[in-house]
Amino acid sequence: MEEARSLGLGKLLQEENQCFFSDVDYVVTLDSLWLSNKKPAFTYESEGNACFFVDVECGSKYLHNGTSGGISHEPLMDLIALLGNNMHHCSGVTGEQRLAISLTKISAIVASLTEEESKLYEPIQFNLEEHKSNSGRNTPAPVALPSLSIHGFEGAFNEPGIKTVIPAKVIGKFSIRQVPHMDLSVVEQQVKAPHDSPNKLKVSMPLGAKPWLADVNDPLYKAARRAIKTVFGEDPDFIWDGSTVPVARMFQTTMQKSVIMFSIGAADDGECFQNEKISTLLSAAFFLEIYKLHRHLHEKSNTETNN
Repeated sequence: MEEARSLGLGKLLQEENQCFFSDVDYVVTLDSLWLSNKKPAFTYESEGNACFFVDVECGSKYLHNGTSGGISHEPLMDLIALLGNNMHHCSGVTGEQRLAISLTKISAIVASLTEEESKLYEPIQFNLEEHKSNSGRNTPAPVALPSLSIHGFEGAFNEPGIKTVIPAKVIGKFSIRQVPHMDLSVVEQQVKAPHDSPNKLKVSMPLGAKPWLADVNDPLYKAARRAIKTVFGEDPDFIWDGSTVPVARMFQTTMQKSVIMFSIGAADDGECFQNEKISTLLSAAFFLEIYKLHRHLHEKSNTETNN
């Protein structure tokens, strides 16, 4: 449903939670990969994502920079200041402070790393060169911190060559990835904070997905750990995923059931692409462990009832 961009899952879960989904005990999603090509891992956290549009408008028509350049607040320059200098304010042509998003304030609401989480990170095996090869980029993997990415512009001249015009209105598109315990409403409030510019500014958030966090000590995760130990002979890494998987949080919040993002492929297995590799042996071992878990819980429940 997520890949098909369906927006009806949340409503369906609420309507059918006590009917169609009433006898569901566990929820397993496969939308994650290992951190490396060799050591197994599974995800217990996925980041949230807040997508924003920023409309900056200075007038009703395009202007020529030969007659209007330097004497007007150009919307594209405001937009660049807003998106590019997101850690502080920058000076405009008239000496006034222009737009800026304060990621410093957003980062302040990130929860501190706990001792328990630190212990989970210690055994993680991460090869930077291997990651560069898999991703095609020279940057390390996402860390447990929020990040801002700029995705594009509308309204500015974007054809080959150059055109010396000042656009009347431009729209910037960016997103902020959130980590667990961040308040989406606070992120939105910081982005929409008042900005100093004579231009018309409108900030909207068409999409806001919250982070997802699971309990690694949940019986379902212990079953997954046993399956990995059976197949690969070693314990898995517990990792954070920089992607956003809203369906995991939907299932967990609405159904109040155990949810796991079970990784059945290495970092180079081509997730969601043609010729994707899937570990059938690991899948079979995991299903067996779920059966054992379910049988154990059922027998325990019967014993408590009889007593």
